Amino acid sequence: MSSKRNPGQLRILSSAHLASGLHPALSELEFGLIVANNAFGRWVVRCMRAAGESDLASTDILVLHHVHHRQRQKRLADICFTLNYEDSYVISYSLKKLLKMKLVVGEKVGKEVFYGTTEKGGELLDKFREVRERCLFPGVEGELANDDALSEVAERLRMLSGLYDQAARAASSL
Repeated sequence: MSSKRNPGQLRILSSAHLASGLHPALSELEFGLIVANNAFGRWVVRCMRAAGESDLASTDILVLHHVHHRQRQKRLADICFTLNYEDSYVISYSLKKLLKMKLVVGEKVGKEVFYGTTEKGGELLDKFREVRERCLFPGVEGELANDDALSEVAERLRMLSGLYDQAARAASSL
């Protein structure tokens, strides 16, 4: 997975002023995160549209997938925590939208509401999975087809998430 950089090879980044200093590769990584995030958001929306639902934004789709995960009901706080959303209002808005569309159902248990997918929501996610397999999987080849390498990238992304979360807390106290 490691590749050697040729001396003098330019970094691909959006902000050269951020690439000066101690860790110039971090700016390159950040640019990669920006373009990957935008491509992924576009992908999930278009995949969902091809699955038959065009009224969902990327956050709505991610919430729907997580609510359906392992067929276990989830609380708002659990969804926010798992998807790393600090603003619960964003997730709450998505849940209200999904409830109105009858893709999820909420069940009050004590003071908490637990959300799960409806049959309609599950069927939509099955169609999403079919479109994903049809459109995304054929492009997974070479190093991208190495499950161990993909898992390593996922692990590094989770580590970076922690690094950026910690830096965000530090910046909040300045």
